[in-house]
Amino acid sequence: MSVSSDSAKPAQLNATKNAATQPADSVAKPNSMPYLNHFASDVANSWLLPDGVVDVLFEDAHKQEVLRHQLIEQLITHGYQLVCPPMIEFTESLLSDASEDLKRQTFKIIDQLTGRLMGVRADITPQILRIDAHHGGTGIARYCYVGDVIHTLPSGLFGSRTPLQLGAEIFGCASLAADIELIDVLFTMVNKLNISAAIHIDLGHVAIFKRLAELAELPDSATEQLMYLYANKNLPELKRVCRDLPMGDDFYVLARFGHDIANLLSKLSDAAQQDDQIAAAVDELQRLKSYLENHWQCPVSIDVTELSGYHYHTGIVFNGYINSETQPLVRGGRFDGMQSGGHLSASQPREATGFSMDVSRLLAHTQLDAPTTVLVDFAAINNANEDEMQTLLQQVESLRQQGYRVTMPLDAQDSPNDVTHRLIFADNQWQLQTI
Repeated sequence: MSVSSDSAKPAQLNATKNAATQPADSVAKPNSMPYLNHFASDVANSWLLPDGVVDVLFEDAHKQEVLRHQLIEQLITHGYQLVCPPMIEFTESLLSDASEDLKRQTFKIIDQLTGRLMGVRADITPQILRIDAHHGGTGIARYCYVGDVIHTLPSGLFGSRTPLQLGAEIFGCASLAADIELIDVLFTMVNKLNISAAIHIDLGHVAIFKRLAELAELPDSATEQLMYLYANKNLPELKRVCRDLPMGDDFYVLARFGHDIANLLSKLSDAAQQDDQIAAAVDELQRLKSYLENHWQCPVSIDVTELSGYHYHTGIVFNGYINSETQPLVRGGRFDGMQSGGHLSASQPREATGFSMDVSRLLAHTQLDAPTTVLVDFAAINNANEDEMQTLLQQVESLRQQGYRVTMPLDAQDSPNDVTHRLIFADNQWQLQTI
């Protein structure tokens, strides 16, 4: 219901009646029109952006587009097919197997055509699952994408609600080779950028905790409690809780020795050591850690209690951090895709792995070559005859093709701030002059 309806009418009528009985000079005073005072305030407030939403302007906007192009071209040259899913979808497909976190991060709207509920994507990966289910077939498929996503809440204290998400996914391969390929692609992409930053990788494997929870037959409530304690690194409380759990010592060992992957298996109980799934997961972590350290000389840390994507991921997970930043630049890991027809098969899931990043997070670490900005002399333009003007236009086009930024001024005051060269007419020819 609108607040501005009939309830406001009596006051408006009284105000009009009172104004009619006042002298003309008092009515004309500025104080008699307070709405004008509020107008400027309303205009100023209308320019404010929501928390976590910012303009990307000028040089940063240029950086972002350069990064977008360079990164996606790298993925395409590695054999990944570019896809561009829509910004909105019906929630049945967009959030069919989504975690509760993703559901909370997704804005919901009503489709005015059908009356059905739609979601504004907060993550592009679920859309890739849908695309693969319809077009991926049964073999190995590679996809890449870049596009805006919108979150209901910022991630972290000063996180963005409008990331520019770029990512790559491999479907149909269950071996560690797919994860290694993605790691290779990621480092190749980053190394080809002119950035002043180093990447640190944090590895995990959700299958270790999942298998222990299955062996111990933990109820969901106990599983969630353990995940909460792991996330908060609350070892004293974890030790107390584990005393009352079946295989509780194993769950405590994950927190105490989960970073020491070389010795983790030996710290677990005999039942856990003899389990093939746990042994295979530990072996995958060791192999991937060695590969990263030897092939890419990358600092690697291990945390098998990193379970933020527990309900979504199925195996190897990794986060990539730039320098000492607390929020990861890159998130990736293994998950289950859909079978053709759009349904998840419990017996034969379509294995998948992938990563995603927020391109805008790279802006602060990226430097572009200083632009060469050319201003055409305004007086020369005005004095040029038809032939001279034709020559000028040809030269301007040639300079632009070489990467110069050329401004044809509209008046004498029209000039960019960062002019490095002038194009002047001297000795019957157009000459490029350094400032």
